[in-house]
Amino acid sequence: MGLIELFIIAIGLSMDAFAVSICKGLSVSNVKKRHFLITGLYFGGFQALMPTIGYLLGVNFKDAIEKIDHWIGFGLLLLIGLNMIKESRECTKEMCDSFSFKAMLPLAIATSIDALAVGVTFAFLNVDIIPAVSLIGVTTFLFSAAGIKIGNIFGAKYKSRAEFAGGVVLILMGLKILLEHLGVINF
Repeated sequence: MGLIELFIIAIGLSMDAFAVSICKGLSVSNVKKRHFLITGLYFGGFQALMPTIGYLLGVNFKDAIEKIDHWIGFGLLLLIGLNMIKESRECTKEMCDSFSFKAMLPLAIATSIDALAVGVTFAFLNVDIIPAVSLIGVTTFLFSAAGIKIGNIFGAKYKSRAEFAGGVVLILMGLKILLEHLGVINF
C-alpha cells in the first residue's frame, strides 16, 4: 500500500473526528487555541493508537486467515464506510461545549473505533505500521483542528457531508483492495 493510498485512508478515517470537531466548534462561542490543540490531540492521538492496537491483534491472526485476508479487509472497510454513511443521515443531539477529559475521551474513542478495524486490515496487507499510524494521527489532528474553526464559522451544514464522504472513501479503498487481490485491477 502506497503513500497516496494511506493518505486517502487517513482522510477517510479522520472524517468522523472532523464531523465531531465541527459540532464542538459550534458549541463554543469564543474559540481559543487550546480548543484546537485539545481536539487535535485527542482525536489524532486515538486515530493513531487504535490502528496500532488493531495491527497488533491482526498480526497474531494473520497466518491463520491469510487466504481470506483481502475479503476481511474489504468487509471491514465496507462495514465502516456504510456505517459512516448511515450516521451522516441521522440527526445528532446537541454537542456539549466542554473540552474536559470526561467530555473528550468518549468522543475520541467513538470516532476511532473504525481505525481499530483498519489496523487489522493493515496487518493482513503488511503495511509498515509506524508511518501509517503517524500519517493517520497527523491528518486527523489537522482535520480536527480545522473542524473546530469551520464549525465555529459555518455551522452544522458540513457535518453530514464530511461523514458521508469519509464513508464513500473507505468503501472505495476496500473495493480497491479486493479488486487488486482478485487481479481485476493493478495500481
